[in-house]
Amino acid sequence: MQMKNLSDTTAGPPSLLRKVAALVVTLVLFGFVLMFSVMLFAFVLTAGVVAWGYLWWRTRALRKQMRMHSQDYPPGSVILEGEVIEGEFIKGDVIEGELIRGDDHEEGK
Repeated sequence: MQMKNLSDTTAGPPSLLRKVAALVVTLVLFGFVLMFSVMLFAFVLTAGVVAWGYLWWRTRALRKQMRMHSQDYPPGSVILEGEVIEGEFIKGDVIEGELIRGDDHEEGK
């Protein structure tokens, strides 16, 4: 049994019918790939919008509280030592917006 060399084929150049068939198959495959990529994009976009809407809906109470709190303390307001905030007496040093209570600081917390 003798093996044929693949490069030594007796077939001639592809016919016009074979070229047209290859073009049609290529166009059909390209259409399927394009269709599935558009479907994937639509799915990812829809999932993103649903996730954003869910987070927006779940944080609406927090946003309301933040708006109410910002009305109580306008931007740039300074909280002084000895001021009462939400029923709690503030005692200690405020450094860059961080409250260090005198009793917490002394205990090493």
